[in-house]
Amino acid sequence: MKKRFLSMILCGCMLAAMAGCAGETTQDGGQVTNIPVEDLADGDLPAEAPETLSSETVDLMDGIELMSTEWSDNFPEHPITQFGVPMFQNALKAAGNGENVLVSPMSAWTALCMVEAGAKGETKRQMQEVLAITEGDYLTYAKKFTFLLPNKDNYKVHMANGIWYKNVPSLHVNDYFLQYNKTFFDAAAYKAPFDDSTLQNINNWVSENTDGMIPGILEEIDPTDVIYLVNALSFDARWGKIYSETDIWNDIFTTEAGEEKLVSMMHSDENLYLEDENTTGFIKYYYDKEYAFVALLPEEGLTMAEYVESLTAEKLRALFNGKIPTEVKATMPKFSVDYGFNMNNILQQMGMTDAFSDSAADFTAMATSDSGNIYVGSVDQKCFLAVDEYGTKAGAATAVAMQNKALSSQPVKVVNLNRPFVYLIVECDNFEPMFMGTVMNVEETK
Repeated sequence: MKKRFLSMILCGCMLAAMAGCAGETTQDGGQVTNIPVEDLADGDLPAEAPETLSSETVDLMDGIELMSTEWSDNFPEHPITQFGVPMFQNALKAAGNGENVLVSPMSAWTALCMVEAGAKGETKRQMQEVLAITEGDYLTYAKKFTFLLPNKDNYKVHMANGIWYKNVPSLHVNDYFLQYNKTFFDAAAYKAPFDDSTLQNINNWVSENTDGMIPGILEEIDPTDVIYLVNALSFDARWGKIYSETDIWNDIFTTEAGEEKLVSMMHSDENLYLEDENTTGFIKYYYDKEYAFVALLPEEGLTMAEYVESLTAEKLRALFNGKIPTEVKATMPKFSVDYGFNMNNILQQMGMTDAFSDSAADFTAMATSDSGNIYVGSVDQKCFLAVDEYGTKAGAATAVAMQNKALSSQPVKVVNLNRPFVYLIVECDNFEPMFMGTVMNVEETK
């Protein structure tokens, strides 16, 4: 374990302020339905660590110091990008032709990192490979997005994590697992009866932590579900320069099938151009340049499926690192996307197979059950995003259900997003993707 991972800080509890909104103790007919787990103070770990954690990681958790502002230089691997690109590719393959797709690599990565903390053996190895992480190294990275996302009046970014587990005598949850997730992911933990009241509590918590953009993540509680690990992410930012009325007029957007639609198009002058052998694009900053919108337009004649299949984490990094300061005449439509999907097949195709097996999964560092082995039953994500002349609003929630059962002198560039394109919302320290999506279709103007 390198010494740099010892220079970290735990900076307050984001969920504590929200406990009264979505996670507080409620009563239904005199019966407590949501019981906060006690004694989960920041940095206060049980004396005995599970054998899955290295001594360096335990030392890391016990010795929290001020995190260096140069943290991003220590992570050339960009694990969220490495995880997010194949996640995005597989989500697009699973979607219908012409469907707008939207995923949140950051939300899914964070939720699954919480799950990984409870895995052992081959299950843990597979999860670390898929998540592009190694023991302990990613914890500083995770804390960046849990505690240190920049917020100001013109941009609000918020992440919250929560763990609910069934209040039954047969389920034995590892105290160290709960504290580990409290320490590094600020994850509040709740005992709950896993009835309709729990369903409502979790969905209310998701809605509260996404400013209502994701009203709920669960449709029902499966009788075999015993633990939920949930991440909520919200993003609301104004453009660095808001579009004026004269910057917006109706124009044609052509779908991949050749259908022409009259839509509301926004026009602007940008100054960061992106280009490679089959991509043109631009970067458009939000207020204060802490976050940015990235547009990637495939070359003519290349289908979206072909283009996305060609993407790699390295290709994205090369595009970002090779951004060209020059004038860009940029055009893009107003659009919104509301998308939800199940990630089970996607994650298994990426190599995380044992976690979904009721016989092979090893989550004994998380919990054990007298009723059978614990494994991942379902990973679901819902996302919302809206882009207009003022800025962008986006929200995402990821739920993992654990079950038991056995500027320059260069020429002016032009990027006209008047046909299907890829977009990302990135944080600007590392250009890690918070959201990735495609625009295949746009509603006609009324």
